[in-house]
Amino acid sequence: MNLKWEILKSEQLFNDLWFKVRKDICKTPQGKIVDPYYVYEFPTWVTCFALTEDNKVVMELQYRHAIGETCWEIPGGCVDDTDDNLEFAIKRELLEETGYEFESFEYLGKTCANPSTNNNWMHMFLARGGKKTADQSLDENEEIHVELMDLEVFKEKFRNNEFIQSMHVTCMLYALMKLGELKV
Repeated sequence: MNLKWEILKSEQLFNDLWFKVRKDICKTPQGKIVDPYYVYEFPTWVTCFALTEDNKVVMELQYRHAIGETCWEIPGGCVDDTDDNLEFAIKRELLEETGYEFESFEYLGKTCANPSTNNNWMHMFLARGGKKTADQSLDENEEIHVELMDLEVFKEKFRNNEFIQSMHVTCMLYALMKLGELKV
């Protein structure tokens, strides 16, 4: 069954470094014209559930201005044009944000924050065997507090709904399943 819309016209309304907005005029397979349809364009993202060599979860505490709250998150960020591939991007993000390097990486899949309006994917990883090898090398506007969290403490916070970044929670779920720590 073909449900894909045809784009009849597309207009860029806003174009900034990390965010673009376009307005499309679309035609559905049934012939209905959808005008306007707004699409938010973001870069590709990567995130990682990262474990140190002694099985601690590498967590970050950051202030998120849009909701006015300080939140627990896992490391991640945008894939840069200079990144060779997705694994290179998450390795770079981990080192920049946390100062940790890891022995192994496992791809967990991809997810989209809101496929009705957002055009990008977030690729999820599980990293193991982390060692602190450097100081943080943060972007100009980043202020990230890194904390190593015992896996049992992490799971208790998870059960208590203390992690609110939904795309990170998705990665956490897949990682916990992969680790055999979540029964479905």
